[in-house]
Amino acid sequence: MALAWLAGIAGACALAPRVVRDVMSRGDYERLQRVRSQQGERLEMLLSRLSALDSEADQLRHRIEKVYLAYGLTRDGAGGQGGFPFAAAAVPQSLYAGAIEEGNRLQAEIAEELRVLSVFLEEVQAFEEGHRDQVLSTPSISPLKGYEFLLTSPFGTRRSPFTKKTDFHAGIDLAAPAGTPIHAPASGTVIFAGRYDLRKSVGWWRYGNLVVVRHNERFVTLFGHCREVQVRAGQQVAQGDVIATVGNTGWSTSPHLHYEVRRLFEQEGYRPVDPRIYILDHRWRDEEKLLVRARSAPDSTDYEPLPTRFAR
Repeated sequence: MALAWLAGIAGACALAPRVVRDVMSRGDYERLQRVRSQQGERLEMLLSRLSALDSEADQLRHRIEKVYLAYGLTRDGAGGQGGFPFAAAAVPQSLYAGAIEEGNRLQAEIAEELRVLSVFLEEVQAFEEGHRDQVLSTPSISPLKGYEFLLTSPFGTRRSPFTKKTDFHAGIDLAAPAGTPIHAPASGTVIFAGRYDLRKSVGWWRYGNLVVVRHNERFVTLFGHCREVQVRAGQQVAQGDVIATVGNTGWSTSPHLHYEVRRLFEQEGYRPVDPRIYILDHRWRDEEKLLVRARSAPDSTDYEPLPTRFAR
């Protein structure tokens, strides 16, 4: 009996180191798993931050493209033309290997985008410093401040709320409470303020109380359906000055501002362009599509031409 007991003790002592090793290995494994999980969570956080930075860089690119369009600049010869060509990622060998590879790709893409954007920013800054008058006379701010307005009718083809037929809308309609101040989007000279004579033009009479501002011959801006007109013809206005208030006059179904930007083209005279391209202090939900449409220059021939007194 004693011999059997001693034999059992001896066997247990022989097995103990192996059991201890197994227990230690399991503990090390669990600890490594916890560390791996923590590193994975941190990697996911870093990837999320990189994705956010990539999105912000993309939004900044859209803003700079709007500035180029507003000032009439070209991007010929600028760095990064044709997009940012990155090779397609290889199939990941594991979850974390794939995440690391995606992080490296995003980091490289962001670095290249920022490099290109810095070139564009330097060009814009140099242009603004050398063409101060042109910058001040470009209608680059929203005529309505803050976000207390709603885009109810965009620029381009639409169904008329009055005739129910398809027509060309030469501006944008911004719904806002009656009496909301309307600001000059750029420095210029008021060339018309009041209600256009019905006997001279039914089309222009429909604008209701109207303010028209010329900006250094390159642009004419129009503000229709105003309630109160606070400027007079011949008056000089600076960017940001209050020129009128939102109203419901003329052909209008509710208080809103009908805002137009007409740009001088060499062969065509003053032609309507999408005002949202020139509003640099407000972000629109569809800015990427907006930029694509602006670059394609859609035909806009079906609009009320400026009266001679506005165009000269």
